[in-house]
Amino acid sequence: MRKYCIPQPQCVRRIEKSFAWIDHRLLRNGYLAVMPHPDQILYLFLVLAADRHGVSFYRKEKICDLLELNFHQFEVARDRLIDLKLIAFEPYNALTPNGYYQVLPVDGRPPDFAQETLRRISAAADATRDRSDGKGQPDSEIDAVTEARL
Repeated sequence: MRKYCIPQPQCVRRIEKSFAWIDHRLLRNGYLAVMPHPDQILYLFLVLAADRHGVSFYRKEKICDLLELNFHQFEVARDRLIDLKLIAFEPYNALTPNGYYQVLPVDGRPPDFAQETLRRISAAADATRDRSDGKGQPDSEIDAVTEARL
């Protein structure tokens, strides 16, 4: 059995006034593997900025400035984190891009986006087949490429 070693025992971290944690299931359950870099840094920021309920309310502009993301990168990352069910977002009102962010518990495994994409392509190919000229031929060259990949 390997002996447990703390390389610098005089420098062990201590929890002071505030506390944030990142759930190890992000790594173990495969979330990090499906999260591009903007998703990862936005998630880390929201975890660090959250209160004890996981809620933070930084402005979009401030987050983008701190993380060096443009608005589009931010919105795509925010939407992916929502799709992964890692965060929730509630705008202050219908006309503002700002609001409350909540870091959610990490449950289960991330969705299999590749499998979902294949399902959508298959459904589109089936719809194309139904619209074809009756000979089972695709309507366009793009549909033919889609059909060949299936």
